Amino acid sequence: MEDGVQVKREPNPRESASILSILTFFYTLPIFLKGRKKDFSEDDVYETLRRDKSSILGDKAEKIWTEELKKFKDTKKTPNVRNMMMRMLKFNLAGVALGHLINDLVCRPGQIVSLGYLISYYLDESKKEQTSPYFYVAGLLSSTLCSVFILQLVLAEGFHTGMEMRIAACSLIYRKALKLNQSAFGDTTVGQMINLLSNDVGVFDRFTAVHHCVYVGPAQLALFTYLMYNEIGVSAFVGVSVLILFIPLQGFMGKLSAKFRLKTARRTDARIRLMDEIIRGIEVIKMYAWEKSFAKLVHLYRRLEIKSIKTVSYIKGTYMMYFIYISVPLFLTILAYVLFGNTLDARKFFYTSALYNTTGFTMATIFPQAVSLIKESGVASARIVKFLMLEEADTGCSKSSGAVFIKMANVTAKWAKSAENTLSNLNLNIEPGTIVAVIGPVGSGKSSLLQCILKELRTASGVLSVGGSVSYSSQDPWIFNSSVRQNILFGKEMDKPRYRDVVNKCALSADFKTFLVGDRTIVGEQGSFLSGGQRARVNLARAVYRDSDIYLLDDPFSAVDVSVGKQIFEECVCRYLKKKTVILVTHQLQYLQHVDRIIVLENGTVKADGTFNELQKSNLNFLKLLKRSSEKDDDEHKESRLVKYESAIKLDETPKLVQEQRSTGTVSFSIYKDYFAACGSYALVFLVITLFIFVQLVLSGSFYFMTYWVNFEQKYSQNDTLQGDFKITSRNYFVYIYSGITVAIVVLTVLRNNMSYIVCMRSSINLHDSMFDSVVRATLQFFNENSSGRILNRFTKDMGAVDELLPTAIIITTQTVFSILGIIIVTCIVNPWLIIPSALILILSNYLKSFYLSASLSIKRLEGVTKSPVFGHLHATLRGLTTIRGFSAQDILRKEFDDKQDLHSSTYYLFICTTRTLGYWLDIISFIYITCITLVLVFISDESYGGNVGLAITQAMQLLLQLQWGVRQSTDMENYMTSVERVLEYNSIDHERPFTNANKPDNSWPKLGKITFENVYLSYSLETPVLKNLNFVIEPEEKVGIVGRTGAGKSSIISSIFQLFEIEGNIIIDGVNIKEIGLHDLRRKISIIPQNPVIFAGSIRKNLDPFDECTDEVLWKALEDVKLKETIKLLDLGLKSEISEGGSNLSAGQRQLICLARAIIRGNKILILDEATANVDPQTDAVIQDTIRQKFSKYTVITVAHRLHTVIDSDKILVMDGGKVVEFGHPYVLLQDQNGVFYQMVQQTENIMASELAQIAKVRFEHT
Repeated sequence: MEDGVQVKREPNPRESASILSILTFFYTLPIFLKGRKKDFSEDDVYETLRRDKSSILGDKAEKIWTEELKKFKDTKKTPNVRNMMMRMLKFNLAGVALGHLINDLVCRPGQIVSLGYLISYYLDESKKEQTSPYFYVAGLLSSTLCSVFILQLVLAEGFHTGMEMRIAACSLIYRKALKLNQSAFGDTTVGQMINLLSNDVGVFDRFTAVHHCVYVGPAQLALFTYLMYNEIGVSAFVGVSVLILFIPLQGFMGKLSAKFRLKTARRTDARIRLMDEIIRGIEVIKMYAWEKSFAKLVHLYRRLEIKSIKTVSYIKGTYMMYFIYISVPLFLTILAYVLFGNTLDARKFFYTSALYNTTGFTMATIFPQAVSLIKESGVASARIVKFLMLEEADTGCSKSSGAVFIKMANVTAKWAKSAENTLSNLNLNIEPGTIVAVIGPVGSGKSSLLQCILKELRTASGVLSVGGSVSYSSQDPWIFNSSVRQNILFGKEMDKPRYRDVVNKCALSADFKTFLVGDRTIVGEQGSFLSGGQRARVNLARAVYRDSDIYLLDDPFSAVDVSVGKQIFEECVCRYLKKKTVILVTHQLQYLQHVDRIIVLENGTVKADGTFNELQKSNLNFLKLLKRSSEKDDDEHKESRLVKYESAIKLDETPKLVQEQRSTGTVSFSIYKDYFAACGSYALVFLVITLFIFVQLVLSGSFYFMTYWVNFEQKYSQNDTLQGDFKITSRNYFVYIYSGITVAIVVLTVLRNNMSYIVCMRSSINLHDSMFDSVVRATLQFFNENSSGRILNRFTKDMGAVDELLPTAIIITTQTVFSILGIIIVTCIVNPWLIIPSALILILSNYLKSFYLSASLSIKRLEGVTKSPVFGHLHATLRGLTTIRGFSAQDILRKEFDDKQDLHSSTYYLFICTTRTLGYWLDIISFIYITCITLVLVFISDESYGGNVGLAITQAMQLLLQLQWGVRQSTDMENYMTSVERVLEYNSIDHERPFTNANKPDNSWPKLGKITFENVYLSYSLETPVLKNLNFVIEPEEKVGIVGRTGAGKSSIISSIFQLFEIEGNIIIDGVNIKEIGLHDLRRKISIIPQNPVIFAGSIRKNLDPFDECTDEVLWKALEDVKLKETIKLLDLGLKSEISEGGSNLSAGQRQLICLARAIIRGNKILILDEATANVDPQTDAVIQDTIRQKFSKYTVITVAHRLHTVIDSDKILVMDGGKVVEFGHPYVLLQDQNGVFYQMVQQTENIMASELAQIAKVRFEHT
């Protein structure tokens, strides 16, 4: 639904690549060349490969999942999503496995066997004349080249297959989200679902690249053990036994890691859920000055999460000790061989060393990763399965053809976790073509009735039958982030005459004229660029545009003024939908005499049912109920917190959303500096670097020492006069020294790894905390311009990379860099001629890395940006789930999700291709290096010691592994550092002024509540001010009503008082200029009841008193004042009872009453009501108004309202128009000016109401 525009993309060059191009990754060259010239944007992304299409993979996964569910019903064996995906992609995985088998069991052994023969050539002088080294050199180089061609291809396919697993899992999760029953949200949260889509499924990306090692690794170990046994006999089993003992240890560590990974995931869910609530309710949090309270909560959740992550990290630090797994078994093997009385020569040592290096790399580096990822993927799979097994909604209620009817026979329904029935024993038969109004007090079940008809609320008993297609307009307007037009069309084809009629009937034509680009205006997330009234009418227009049989309209008039509401009711509901079946939930009782039937609900049962005349004649006190109904003034719903600039917004000719901030170029040194500085101690960083240096010195020294030993053995074995006791004594010294070196390697490596993780964890903790503190102090403008999906992406995917992926990449990269330097230095010591190829390989590798990073970093950043819309789409879907299903629009939303995921997948595939290209050419460079060393030693050097030859070639072979692995890890590290970069970017966003400062007002301030505006201007951007030179005074204890048309600036006055945006001019409260004091010192002293009540998941107590400053008695008294005490007392835990996410287990009226109770508890001298009764029924409205009159009679009260009866008895009325004060005075005085704006507003109501309002104003004036 991106405004109907489909971007035409170029086909991926992989599609048309030749075999040779695929083997050499030459098809990626255009990507690198483009990356050298510019940063990648979405326009540069290629068409998604067919095999990667989200829709195709989702269909396959859904089919297999359905089969798994059938098996589960028969066998009760819990399904496994990971194994299910592996079966789905079995041919891909088989190809990956075959490639690794050839590489690890043919090519690698071929290298080592050839090396052994080559070293033997130098050990026996008598055979030099009889044999030639050419054959051995050819075997060594050909097996190396074979490995080069195979390895990167299978790794590319492995990562590609992992990506497909992730795509399929994401598609499955989203499809499930579309089916979730409302009661299922008691078992899951938005935060958990986003975490599933970001962190949990991310394990599949890495899993398929290494999972083969669990069977290839042991097979390679068995083969190498056999080769070693043939060389050194039973001594081989000593070291191999130790290596085998490490395997169950790694398995145990992997299991332990998985256990804590599950705990981490749960704690991450909780943190993300909390972050989601904070972002959605940020305006209310700021106005209540609750930032610190929520910061404590976030930091608490974060500490619990980090505790689990730390445990996993230390476990990783234990089984990531590659050098230990090589050094200890090699040491024990050599020790056993020597103690058995054998003479150690160069062939035996370096042949054995090469075998351990290769299988040690597999078993100590890849194998533990495979074990860990298998366990982690199992945990992720279990979490996904748990989600996929949640209860689904029954979506089979609507039919597109046939008879139209709604019948309910003895229907009882309840939300799953509700203690009482929501609807009880309903018997209704709605005739086709009738308009039925549903009324009742707060919590009576009005919205639940519509939910039951939609089958969102399941029936516990009775029979519900619905025939005909259904359209639904929700109470809280659901607007998605696209154009106004697309929000109305909602995937339907454009029918211009019908569209024009619907726009006119829903009173949107005049609004379109005020938009710079009309109905193509982008509305922003949750309709942030529309006023509340506009959102409500767009929401209604969507329902009306769909040509359905039945229309379910949930309070569509609450957000519009009386004239617009009257127009919509008469033109749209009564005339345009005349032949349709309409069920209208409303609080606007003035319309009841025009409907065909009225249903009165109370406590989930039908209290009355009949026509207007029938109810008038009944015993029901209907006339009293009507008298309490409210006529509305000519003002629309309050403007959204996000777009108070409605009339001032300027959009480009082709409207676009605010682009997400994205850095360019390579990751700067300052990012690394800031990352390590975040750990809080440069001394600790220096200590870790020192440990890395010492480990490499000891390790390189061990190989150089062993070279000296075997050369010593060779020298003295050829000299009979030097053999004997001297040789035995020297050999003992060699054993002692070698033992000491091995112990040092073990101790230093353990210490180094764990100290490294300590540094990284400290940095991670502080980076998250600083980002959160920065975001929570950000201006409201920041939240206007950045969707919740974007912001959550930084706290989920980016922080996930910083927490769990970056530390390992840093450790391996640093270790590998020092290892490479050690290899080159040792090799050059053996033969100074090797300095030339060593220098060249370093230069070439560095150039290749820089050539690669120019494209890779840009792609990685773009990958992060393209992931945000996926989260945002899920977020928006869950907000409008009932609407989506009411329209049977699941397929439309699913296609939209697939499109967004395809864009991300295509970007991620570019990253895979470029990474593997780098690996391939690094392997080619390493192959050239091995060739140079071999040729220099064999054909140029006059080397006579086999130990030197063995050392040089084995080190060069290590370089083949280390260079490719090291540069890959360093690029991974740099790519993960883009997550650090993205986290740090949020530290530089614009902040509000400090919460407190030196100019602290008295604790008793404000004592009077006098508010003075002096030349106040307010602008939300560089455009025209929305408040223009306001000058007025509100005296202590005055009750002031603020009225005006949409965009007049009413809500902007509230924003200026709370300093949500910077103002020009001065606002003085009791002699204190509010610009000169801290924001918390200001906001804590002003109470507000917002139009849209924001309720947070947690206890009722925490929602009333987050700082725990009040006793239970104070809280119960406040609840009693708002008539909620008895309701809360009925709950099992009273004040400790939990409120669901978003307050979903409370009605709209109950949520608003909770907000009123907050204001009573705060007891501030100034109270502001921002359209506080716009969305509540007359009874709740009466409770709020009565409570305010009783509890706040001695307080200054400012009321922004569109119901004139709410403010007509105020001391003064402030009339706004175009950002200016046009009238200010007592309502009775203002009504004396028949040319005045306020007088005209009153006259637009019906004559009886206008007279009644004038009489109330007169009485109030006479009593002042």
